[in-house]
Amino acid sequence: MPGPIRCLTCVALGVLVLTRPAAAEDGYELWLRYPMVTNGALLAQYRSAVTGLQAAGDSATARASRDEVTRGLRGLLGIDVPLVPQVTRHGVVVAGTPASSPIVAASIPREDLTRAGAEGYVIRTVVVGGPRDPQPRRAIVIAANTDIGVLYGSFAFLRLLQTHQPIGALSIVEFPRLRHRILNHWDNLDGSVERGYAGGSLWDWHTLPEYAAPRYTDYARANASLGINGTVLTNVNANATSLTPEYVAKAASLAGVFRPYGIRVYLTARFSAPIEVGGLKTADPLDPAVRAWWARTTADIYKAIPDFGGFLVKANSEGQPGPQDYGRTHADGANLLADALAPYGGLVMWRAFVYSESDADDRATQAFTEFTPLDGRFRSNVLLQIKNGPIDFQPREPFHPLFGAMPRTPVLLELQVTKEYLGFATHLVYLAPLFEEVLSADTRPGGSGTRVGDLVQGAAGVANTGTSRNWCGAVFACANWHAFGRLAWNPRLGSAALAQEWLRTTFTNDPAFVEPVMGIMLASRQAAVDYMTPLGLHHLMARGHHYGPGPWVDDAGRADWNSVYYHRADAAGVGFDRTASGSNAVAQYAPPLRDAWGRLDRVPDDYLLWFHHVPWDHRLPSGRRLWDELTWRYCRGVVAVRDWQAAWRTLEGRIDAGRYEETRAFLGIQEQEARWWRDASVLYFQTFAKRPIAADACGPPARTLDEYQRGGRP
Repeated sequence: MPGPIRCLTCVALGVLVLTRPAAAEDGYELWLRYPMVTNGALLAQYRSAVTGLQAAGDSATARASRDEVTRGLRGLLGIDVPLVPQVTRHGVVVAGTPASSPIVAASIPREDLTRAGAEGYVIRTVVVGGPRDPQPRRAIVIAANTDIGVLYGSFAFLRLLQTHQPIGALSIVEFPRLRHRILNHWDNLDGSVERGYAGGSLWDWHTLPEYAAPRYTDYARANASLGINGTVLTNVNANATSLTPEYVAKAASLAGVFRPYGIRVYLTARFSAPIEVGGLKTADPLDPAVRAWWARTTADIYKAIPDFGGFLVKANSEGQPGPQDYGRTHADGANLLADALAPYGGLVMWRAFVYSESDADDRATQAFTEFTPLDGRFRSNVLLQIKNGPIDFQPREPFHPLFGAMPRTPVLLELQVTKEYLGFATHLVYLAPLFEEVLSADTRPGGSGTRVGDLVQGAAGVANTGTSRNWCGAVFACANWHAFGRLAWNPRLGSAALAQEWLRTTFTNDPAFVEPVMGIMLASRQAAVDYMTPLGLHHLMARGHHYGPGPWVDDAGRADWNSVYYHRADAAGVGFDRTASGSNAVAQYAPPLRDAWGRLDRVPDDYLLWFHHVPWDHRLPSGRRLWDELTWRYCRGVVAVRDWQAAWRTLEGRIDAGRYEETRAFLGIQEQEARWWRDASVLYFQTFAKRPIAADACGPPARTLDEYQRGGRP
């Protein structure tokens, strides 16, 4: 069915699912299922190693830790592990801080806690009792400097049991590598979600603040289990109403639910709010009345939400108001809000996603051109939020050239967890390889500390959650939420390890299931690139919904909303020339990359058509000419999905029927639509290449190009 229809269907299904009783294994519990360990020998080991729980502290966060460990142990061990006041036997789990637990203070080395910092944790097997104690006892200590660190450590300990790891001699020190780990919800006040494919908004603004649904607590638990410590409640295409007292009270209710789990709430700030809800005649950031209005409004928010995180702002982009409306700079606009937030420790996350329809320059160059002159001119509590690539969350892009180019400005990496350009919820596309690709990208090859993951202060993920019972519209879509949170905690965690962890906690530890499905997940992003936008092609989707293929789109209201703007196919070849002979976007990268990517004989195949307009007969490293390589890759993506379906059918009975059947059906949709992408795209590009489509495993296209352009499907 067409993309927009499916999008509406997702909303409808989300509502329907919520109206029927929850079924076992319907995806609601995410990776926090805690099923009893079925390996008898391992279960006996765990029961012997864990005989009691001493949870120190009485804060709301300490209680959340105690409750989570109690819940987890009850499920995993199949018994109620007692809460004990003293460690009088082997196998007690002790959770606390040096201030709340004498055992933590006495048994955990100071250097370990120093390494853990404010949010990290230590998990150690220790011996309780001094040298004169006739009966020393072994204990597992979950220690941290703060209660939130203990909570993170509690989830980590349970994860060890969930994934059947040995716990006999634990020595773990973990801490977040990125300070800010934030979900961006593009949720609107009317309950809709922009680029949402999992039902309506999680936030029921009609019943807040009086009623906070239990689902909000489960959302907070899931995020805390990953180490996510912030959530932006409202859409970047902001509504000024969210800053009014009525809606601030609603946000305060959510903040109260999230606070014990270490999650601060943020709001999007519409730059024209002083006019729209403040009664002023201007929003000029240098106007004293405007500055006073923002100061009062911010003070009122902090009265309601003492730990309010701050504002996320989209300004002077895609029609949103901003400081340039008044002849001011982005720094002027960001600093206005930063000054209002500074007394309370709040942050401004100012998005660098800007491009102008009146700017004739390559869209990929505009943010760099606009922001680099402002480096060092932002307040210290401003984070410049930069998308992973210079266009817009495409299946594959080179990293954004602003990374590494703003040394005096703190920056935040923006990633899209929701799959706007990658098949919405029905395509199985695991995004950890995409996230890892940008985090590991070296902005100045050969340098030290120059990887994107080393340069950023944090990561912001555009969320994929909604009212669907399984949270994300598809069980496998939730793997991307998990991957985002875990990589934000530690950018050096590998995609394979995270895929395995997610499968073990979400489905089963059975290697006969985990290993083949992990292979599917790790191959899925490349397969999607192949059947959608191989060899550096980008922005080829249909208009509006961004769902199916539309390389022929040329009737949008502005040039850079048209697919033809990006691929520039003609009789000579295809691709966007971003070398010195074209837009010279490649010059925005450091010399080692500029030199490689700017040369046709050195650019990686993945970025070939991103940086070069390439002749159809150009020979690639594979030995194939461009036209043949392009059609071969399109078909390779289709064949990959076809193979996954066959592999998935062999797994029937190894997991619950409901989640098995959902995935089986969605893989069928994915194969059909991968074929749609391949057929429509190669037929379109063939009109320029004037070459035959070589016989391959995909066979001839199912329809004519005209039929595809009129909305036909395979």
